[in-house]
Amino acid sequence: MAAERNIRSAGVGGGLTNAFPGQAAADEVLAAAQVELVGGDDILAKRPLGALFWFALVWVALVAILAIIANWLPLPNPNHQNYAAINASPGIHHILGTDDLGRDLLSRIIFGARVSLVVGFASVAIGIVIGGTLGLISGFKGGRLDIALNAGSFVILAFPAIVAVIAIVAFWGQTLAKITIIIGVGTIPIMFRVVRASSLAFVNRDFVIAARTLGATSTRIVFREILPNVIPAAVSFGLITVAGVIVLEGSLAFLGLSVALPTPSWGNLISEGTANGNLSINPYILMWPALAMFLLLLSINLIGDRLRQRFDIREGLL
Repeated sequence: MAAERNIRSAGVGGGLTNAFPGQAAADEVLAAAQVELVGGDDILAKRPLGALFWFALVWVALVAILAIIANWLPLPNPNHQNYAAINASPGIHHILGTDDLGRDLLSRIIFGARVSLVVGFASVAIGIVIGGTLGLISGFKGGRLDIALNAGSFVILAFPAIVAVIAIVAFWGQTLAKITIIIGVGTIPIMFRVVRASSLAFVNRDFVIAARTLGATSTRIVFREILPNVIPAAVSFGLITVAGVIVLEGSLAFLGLSVALPTPSWGNLISEGTANGNLSINPYILMWPALAMFLLLLSINLIGDRLRQRFDIREGLL
């Protein structure tokens, strides 16, 4: 606070200091005070990410790349039923083994990753774009608009998400696009509250007040001053939300309400591993997709948590 008072007492711009002697000394004091203020009040203070962050990032990138190029990999058709290799153990011809219909588990896991990744990231992207935009506007404008949007988010969050999604999916359909849209709508109030709370932390900061004083428009202030400071919170909490969405999609698949068979997904594979006594006959049907989902969720949560710590985002403010 002392540094901030020094800045204000020194004046803004060079016009005032030019009228007095000792301008160089005054400029040095002003610069030192600015460095002290920014260094002590920088919400984006950098912290080391650590080796685990990079391992997690590599794993998520590897899963995404394999899912994207799955059609060009030397893998069997994930839906091809080889009755000569039913419930085969892991080996040279089938690295992770086969299921109760002779389908290659490695192929089905890689192709099934597409569903989890598309639903997870696309749904949260919908929430960030729509909910984040509304959160920026609500936090910046305030007033009745903020009250109405805030109350609306509480109303939507009051409904049990899994029950609402199950009801809508059962009524509307089970295509990948529809499931993504349905879950994406459910993430809107979550991202709205995160971005709104983060916007409120910046709307009365000195650099925003200075921009208003200089005549900047509301649009410029929102997108040039507030938005860059809100993005770290939105991204870090968005990644954690991605992990929750992947679990939700897996739960829907386990209940038979995700993408229809024979399209593979990790939830479908886990469901098949517990059906018809397969768990006691061939535990690999359940073990491999469950392990893949666990590692992906762990990695995404770790990445989001490390980003939150790096940018010093306090959950208490959200």
